[in-house]
Amino acid sequence: MTLAFALPAAAEPITVHDAFGRTVTVTAPPQRIVPIFASNTEIVASLGLADRIVGIEAYTRYPRDVLDRPLVGGRLGFSVDSIVALQPDLVVVTPSRQAANQLIDPMERIGVPILVLLQRSVPEILANIRLIGRVAGVAEQGEQVAARFEGRLAAVKRKVEGRPPPSTIMITGRLGNGLMLVARDGTYTGDAMVLAGARFALPGTTTIPQVSPEAILNADPDVLLWAGSARDLNELIARPGWSEMRAVKSGRAHAVNRVELLIPGPRTIDGIEHLAAIFHPDATRP
Repeated sequence: MTLAFALPAAAEPITVHDAFGRTVTVTAPPQRIVPIFASNTEIVASLGLADRIVGIEAYTRYPRDVLDRPLVGGRLGFSVDSIVALQPDLVVVTPSRQAANQLIDPMERIGVPILVLLQRSVPEILANIRLIGRVAGVAEQGEQVAARFEGRLAAVKRKVEGRPPPSTIMITGRLGNGLMLVARDGTYTGDAMVLAGARFALPGTTTIPQVSPEAILNADPDVLLWAGSARDLNELIARPGWSEMRAVKSGRAHAVNRVELLIPGPRTIDGIEHLAAIFHPDATRP
């Protein structure tokens, strides 16, 4: 009698198109992933794939269980040699700090699949979760994770819908020349503000995120947000002029969590829920 043993089916190649319109093919679900930038690391980890991450860049701080992985870059750029030494079967990158320019050509030459992601809006963040899920061979998990986030966003929308959106300015940083960086339309942070039920007090900042302190004072928003520590916010609003702002006098100046609103990844959904509680406390109170 002849016994037939069923062999495991060979993995089918997966082909996708990335944010640059490039065709990217992996011949099997990648097991050694190097995600460049904290946002991409958090997306990979949100899919339950932290154990596949073999390298990170120096500014990655979360999740903690990947912080012992070798560093492949930082402020001065990204090391092709360090990445190659890790024998990755997928590199995930975002075109920030010249990372894409430095890494796409070398990775393509040696045959390592490299996927470029953009995060210009909250829906794009969710689309990236689904895309990484497909490429990593866990498409169902990617769909489930993204759908859970979409459910939380829908709950926020129901709570804030129909309520007057407060005029809002979020300061995300200060420059040495005295100008301030603000969250603006056309970005994931600006999108988070709108989804949480606010409107921009400074229109026209889509392409120019740098504004003068005078412009912020003149806009006199209903809500003033500072992406950073409460101590730094208190130091700012104690200055002449700032203490007279409507938001300060009404107790609507708030420090908000930078990692939730300035890293375009899964924790952005937490940030939107927290913003909604600031903008519409009565609507979002349990």
